[in-house]
Amino acid sequence: MPFLPVGGQAVLEGVMMRSPSKVAVTVRRGDGSLATMERPFSSLTRRYRILGIPVLRGAVSLFETLYLGISALNFSAEEATKDGAPAPGEKSSSLPGAAQMLTVVLSLGLGVLLFVVLPARLTAWLGFTDRIAFGLVDGLFRLLAFLTYLVLISQWREMARVLGYHGAEHKAIHALENRAPLTPESVQKFSRFHPRCGTTFLFLVVVVSIVAFTFIGRPRGLGDHLLRVACMPLIAGVAFEFIRLSGKYSDRPLVRALVWPGVQFQRLTTREPDLSMCEVAISALERVRNDEQVLALEREGAAARAEVAFIQ
Repeated sequence: MPFLPVGGQAVLEGVMMRSPSKVAVTVRRGDGSLATMERPFSSLTRRYRILGIPVLRGAVSLFETLYLGISALNFSAEEATKDGAPAPGEKSSSLPGAAQMLTVVLSLGLGVLLFVVLPARLTAWLGFTDRIAFGLVDGLFRLLAFLTYLVLISQWREMARVLGYHGAEHKAIHALENRAPLTPESVQKFSRFHPRCGTTFLFLVVVVSIVAFTFIGRPRGLGDHLLRVACMPLIAGVAFEFIRLSGKYSDRPLVRALVWPGVQFQRLTTREPDLSMCEVAISALERVRNDEQVLALEREGAAARAEVAFIQ
């Protein structure tokens, strides 16, 4: 079977899994039962060819991931507090799409303030004017802000179970990629660290931004800050391409060395899960893995077309 590019996210008492054509979220309710939401998903990068070009596809995927992640968190928050199946005629209290989009916009605005504007202002306040020196110090502040954020998350007691589900998500994907049985006991044997984790991606965004912002130079006004903000999707796109390559060539020593620093940050964003958490991750993964058959048929069809073209 072909490699299936699956990604995921930990949510409240559950896990979201995403494949090229489907998204599934499994949540453990208060009574121990599992609630699942699944729906088809087609990325804009697959529907519009121009959005699928390298770097640009990473920027598009970032916004899609933010939107899907907030939808999954909304579903998990609603289901994790339930004790059983919903009553007949019970309406969902999920936030409408407009409210979810507003949450995404506010989150992005806060991220821009903390990781783009504030580091530059602090560096300017310290009196650095040389392009390279300013870029390095500005990048150091950005890295410290990122590290502080991860440390606070890791020490937040209420986040402990979410971090455990994050580890379960990684273990389940490792098991799928290694063609191991998808049982809690089998999944539990794998590492809770994964090279394609969002934590590693964010670390790469910080690293790429240091290079890009050093090239742009010291911001001297609102226009320069807006230029930095405008570059963030492209910076994310470059980091996305590296993440894709690291997942494809994870067995290469050079690739392992390059992703090693980002993987170490996952010690703050994951915890060792228990078997019940692995069960939840497997449940979500099982609902999206049927893409394997689709990809196999597509690959067979492409091979057949290539053979016909060669014969002709």
